[in-house]
Amino acid sequence: MLKNNPKYYDAHWMPYSGNREFKANPRIMVSAKDSYYIDDKGRKIFDGLSGLWTCGAGHSRPEIIEAVSKQIETLDYSPAFQFGHEKSFELANRIIEFTPKDLDRVFFTCSGSEAVDSSLKIARAYWRLKGKVGKTRLIGRIKGYHGVNFGGISVGGIGPNREMFGQGIEADHLSSTLLPENIFSKGQPQVGDHLADDLLNKILLHGASNIAAVIVEPMAGSAGVFPPPIGYLKRLRKICDSNDILLIFDEVITAFGRMGAKTGGEAFGVTPDIMTFAKQVSNGSQPLGGVVVKKNIYETFMDTKAPNYLVELFHGYTYSAHPVGCAASLASLDILQNDNLIERVKKMSPIFEKELHSLKGLQYVSDIRNYGLAGGITIESAKNEPALRPYQIAMKCWDKGFYVRYGGDTIQLGLPFIVSEQEIKDVVGAISDSIKELQ
Repeated sequence: MLKNNPKYYDAHWMPYSGNREFKANPRIMVSAKDSYYIDDKGRKIFDGLSGLWTCGAGHSRPEIIEAVSKQIETLDYSPAFQFGHEKSFELANRIIEFTPKDLDRVFFTCSGSEAVDSSLKIARAYWRLKGKVGKTRLIGRIKGYHGVNFGGISVGGIGPNREMFGQGIEADHLSSTLLPENIFSKGQPQVGDHLADDLLNKILLHGASNIAAVIVEPMAGSAGVFPPPIGYLKRLRKICDSNDILLIFDEVITAFGRMGAKTGGEAFGVTPDIMTFAKQVSNGSQPLGGVVVKKNIYETFMDTKAPNYLVELFHGYTYSAHPVGCAASLASLDILQNDNLIERVKKMSPIFEKELHSLKGLQYVSDIRNYGLAGGITIESAKNEPALRPYQIAMKCWDKGFYVRYGGDTIQLGLPFIVSEQEIKDVVGAISDSIKELQ
């Protein structure tokens, strides 16, 4: 079917998209290089979200292209169950060079959503193996995003991700860390560590003997970029330790550089029991994610009297540790190290912070938040339409040659790690101009 046929775009039901609006006004990327896309009109578009928080090292890196091409020519697929290939073990060992001490056993998935559901299943199974079969309840956080599978939307705290699908799995939620006294905070908010005590209320309600795990993003990303208040994660860690509850960090956005550290756990000085990852691990070039657990959790599964040829964890995916995904991820991690990109994020973060907060005072801008190369801008709602103005701003930015994310009442930025100072000024300037153009 030809592209100029009005029905050309009908066959694809697009994810997380206003399909009706998009198909009336398609926005098509045809190529990408470094920090830019080229659209189907030949325009150069700055990538203000690193793909979807995925391509921090820039697009179409020759190192990754070579690694993927070589791998698909050599071993395009290897069965994920009962047999292995060298790249998966090599990648697992590379990943634990980035994770906090004691997080050293890696289970591979194909995405962040799968990584989250895997982590929740591992947490529940762990307690069953420990003889504490009542520890099944899972606790997330309001405004938390943990992917789109049933476990993830259940512990997640974003209403539209849940309300359309009815009852999920049994879960409860901590309060959001967003406080009015912290508006326009630069970096971590000063106030709010006490919000971790909400977990004590959940323990009083449900009993620690019934709670398997708490899952939070070290910095909540998809809901609008919410850095944790100073001391909040440490307080949460202490409460979990005191009550025999596993702490899971969802690091799908924060791992591998975006915080100016190897992981969010490292950035904020807290080590979880379980950590999820995806996105930046392969620089977005191949679908790959995973779960990293502490050695004692892994050994609990291995400590069985069953014959050693029997499965210890009845879980996994056809494409777990896909050879091509592993090859891409190894090349991506090489780039992070060889190009000192984590240090570069740390260097560029103060420049980004200064420019982003220059938007304070503009009409409709009610809050700005940032950490590392992640930023969120809250936009005042139009009457009865909280998502309208962010959409309008993003479309005006697109027309100017800048891709930024709009979601709910926010505009979000996740800049490439290779971004220049001028590019930071340009994209913030485009947002500023677009806000000023609103009626």
